[in-house]
Order: sequence, then structure tokens, then C-alpha cells
Amino acid sequence: MAIKTTLEQLEEVQAAISAVMAGQAYSIAGRSVTKANLVALNDREAMLMQRYQRETGQGAAVINIGTMRRD
Repeated sequence: MAIKTTLEQLEEVQAAISAVMAGQAYSIAGRSVTKANLVALNDREAMLMQRYQRETGQGAAVINIGTMRRD
């Protein structure tokens, strides 16, 4: 298995965040299911964004790769 680039990891994390935002938790037949920990995903996204900026020499620049900003 190939090692993923920082940008590939960042895109995966952002896709996961979007999926979580569309439906974080639900219940079926009395069982609760939670897709992911949004706080952990946000933390990972911030770390990957910083790493990507360092790798590309962009410093503190904002990168828009087609995802909506979440606060």
C-alpha cells in the first residue's frame, strides 16, 4: 500500500467531516450509531493543513481546495 500525501490525507479528512456534518449520529432499532468524532477530525484537519502549508511553502496562507469552511 502506498503512503498517501499530506494533500490526499487532508482531502480524506475533509470528506469525512462533510459526511459527519450531513448526519453525525442516528438510531436504528434502538441502537445508536455515531459516524466519527468531529472534534478529532477537526484537529486532524488543522494539523494536516499546517503540514501541507509547510510542505508547499505557503506559510499561513489559506488554502481553498473546494470545501466549505466550518466554524
